[in-house]
Amino acid sequence: MQIKQNNFKRAIKSGKHQKGLWTTLANSYSTEAVAGAGFDWLLLDMEHSPNDTQTILHQLQTIAAYPVAAVVRPAWNDPIEIKKLLDIGVQNFLIPYVQSPAEAEQAVKSVRYPPRGIRGVSALTRATSFGRVIDYMKSCEEEICVLVQVETQDALDEISGIASIDGVDGIFIGPGDLSASLGFPGQLKHPTVLESIDRAMLEIKSKGVAPGILTGDRELAHHYIELGSMFTAVGVDAGLLARAADSLAKEF
Repeated sequence: MQIKQNNFKRAIKSGKHQKGLWTTLANSYSTEAVAGAGFDWLLLDMEHSPNDTQTILHQLQTIAAYPVAAVVRPAWNDPIEIKKLLDIGVQNFLIPYVQSPAEAEQAVKSVRYPPRGIRGVSALTRATSFGRVIDYMKSCEEEICVLVQVETQDALDEISGIASIDGVDGIFIGPGDLSASLGFPGQLKHPTVLESIDRAMLEIKSKGVAPGILTGDRELAHHYIELGSMFTAVGVDAGLLARAADSLAKEF
């Protein structure tokens, strides 16, 4: 058996934009409801939603039936948590709150086996199809995608160095935390925030790394795509449900 090819990684490397949806409701049933909607990727969140390794596993198993990639955001840049996610078959990672090239390098090392990294070895995992994938340890690195999240002014100042780390496939700008870091919490459309994001996105692109972002503002989403975003999340499942419920209740 051959390892599963990572079409999401290939797409952003080749310059093909990937549209995504943030999924935070933390269960396989709601994830399946959006898996067939036509998005290229779904973000399964562990940082700001009540997911754990078991619920992520259930969602991965559900998504496997659909032509959509799973991108998992662990709660932290933690090699132990990342190791567990690798073993259950996660191929795409969004690592939060990366502040420096050293922290980006740690994230990359967490997904690589020695001597290039620190990933622990286990032969009978879901990632290896329980030992059926031929030469998994030799081939898996090409199919694992590492996206790192920059979300503070300090991180923006380090973008050039972060982008230069071998194994960083994309850099995601976190507008919520960034607005707070810049002194404008919750003001995602403040001119200073918007200008900082634009500059960062262009800097990331100039380094040959794929930029990405989340925004529920459709006008901004189109703007960032035109600017060069390669993986753009254009909504959040909980937000879609809540606002649709609000609208329906208001009508009646």
